[in-house]
Amino acid sequence: MHSQRRRVVITGVGAITSLGQEKKQIWSALCEGKSGIKPITSFDTSAFDVHFAGEVNDFDPTKWFDVKEARRLDRFAQFAVVASIHAVEDAGLKFENIDPARAGVVIGSGMGGLIELEAQHKTLLNKGPSRISPFMIPKLMVNAATAQVAIRFGMKGPNYAVVTACTSGANAIGEAVKIIQRGDAEIMIAGSTEAVITPLGLGGFNAMKALSTRNDAPQKASRPFDKDRDGFVLSEGAGVVVIEEFETARKRGANIYAEILGYGLSADAYHIASPELNGEGATLCMVNALKDAQCNPNEIDYINAHATSTPVGDNIEAKAIKKVFKNDAEKVPISSTKSMLGHQLGAAGSVEAIICAMVIKEGIIPPTVNHETPDPECLGLDLVPNIAREKKVKKALSNSFGFGGHNACVILGKL
Repeated sequence: MHSQRRRVVITGVGAITSLGQEKKQIWSALCEGKSGIKPITSFDTSAFDVHFAGEVNDFDPTKWFDVKEARRLDRFAQFAVVASIHAVEDAGLKFENIDPARAGVVIGSGMGGLIELEAQHKTLLNKGPSRISPFMIPKLMVNAATAQVAIRFGMKGPNYAVVTACTSGANAIGEAVKIIQRGDAEIMIAGSTEAVITPLGLGGFNAMKALSTRNDAPQKASRPFDKDRDGFVLSEGAGVVVIEEFETARKRGANIYAEILGYGLSADAYHIASPELNGEGATLCMVNALKDAQCNPNEIDYINAHATSTPVGDNIEAKAIKKVFKNDAEKVPISSTKSMLGHQLGAAGSVEAIICAMVIKEGIIPPTVNHETPDPECLGLDLVPNIAREKKVKKALSNSFGFGGHNACVILGKL
């Protein structure tokens, strides 16, 4: 019976973002409407159309790894391991009390080790094939992040990577929930990570005309649902949660953020980079998540929108929300925290699930900043413009839609 399935709760969170690397710092910045978007410092952008991004500027891997180990991990895997350390500490997990065969990891990423790929390609061209690093493949493979987290904590249960572009984080968490629900593990570390603020990453997304070019005002560049938006802001980071079977968590006296009630999936099956224009894929995905959560649309108190600030995508999501929520669409508060964080690509969904958990725990909804001129296509929605709002939230929906037409939605609830 659906009602008797194992319940799954979030007991620890860890995130690395352009607004900080500690939960409290990130949360207070989001509630204050601060932007993490700044000029790029990691390479010279003078030849590029775009000069800014959501960089994690003061990340120091040597705080967490010895020099040799740090050299053997690409930045995206470093982010994943450090976010996992934060989440495990936050959850108060003691691994000596856990059966390693009943603890697993699912960490997703859209692109994997692009930094390493670029570096070794340069070595190949300049110094020849004999100088390519033997660590290249284990550094750049997308599953390096989930493997490194399992190695760090000795977790021997289910372990795999999810690669669904900007949906990777929501998929990783949802898949980890299913692993616990079907009895294959008691505890999972789940989330996603991305580090593609590189010449090739920036250049590739710019070539698609996907990025904002508002170089004169970077902090105003990410403006979801605003009429004057001109593309998304490339960003990096990671989001990781510790999830546990409810009774396991209760018995050890864990601090519980929220219960994961529902997980919905769909595909647009339409175009590799453009969402289906009527929002059918996004609509189906939200409907599937609600069905999985055994929840009606009018029970949702908050939506963290995928809304990336692209001219097409935001309108389609708005249309889909109106289809699913009908007369309740204008009553439910919706915000896009990408307005402050930029678009963390594969890492976005897990960071936004964490934000939903914090909203439920703290009773504050972060705003959609830079919302100055509402897009006529997005009218009739409560987009929590520019200022955070206090509200008791019992159920929250997190939307993630990615290149390839991948859609995933996660519903969280207050215990």
